[in-house]
Amino acid sequence: MKKTIGTHNYYVYLITNKLKTVLYIGVTNNLEERLYYHSNPEANSKHFSHKSNCKYLIYFEHYKNIDIAIKREKQLKKCSRKKKEDLINSKNSNWIFLNDKI
Repeated sequence: MKKTIGTHNYYVYLITNKLKTVLYIGVTNNLEERLYYHSNPEANSKHFSHKSNCKYLIYFEHYKNIDIAIKREKQLKKCSRKKKEDLINSKNSNWIFLNDKI
């Protein structure tokens, strides 16, 4: 059976805490809904993002293919903090919280 390549919307995203000391990387097909999930303590009280108070979007990339998005997420998770900061700075040098822009 041939695998169907999706042409949907997928996002690799980075969120942080208020002091910008912790970075969390994730992948989703609904960025607005996922940001709500990260901001809602009842929904994810046991997860790393909640324990670290990561709910502020500072960077994201858009993909049409889930396999490519997942590969990119895994790639970024292996990067050093410095490389992640450089990536964020390339598009959001002031680390402005983008939650309201989604």
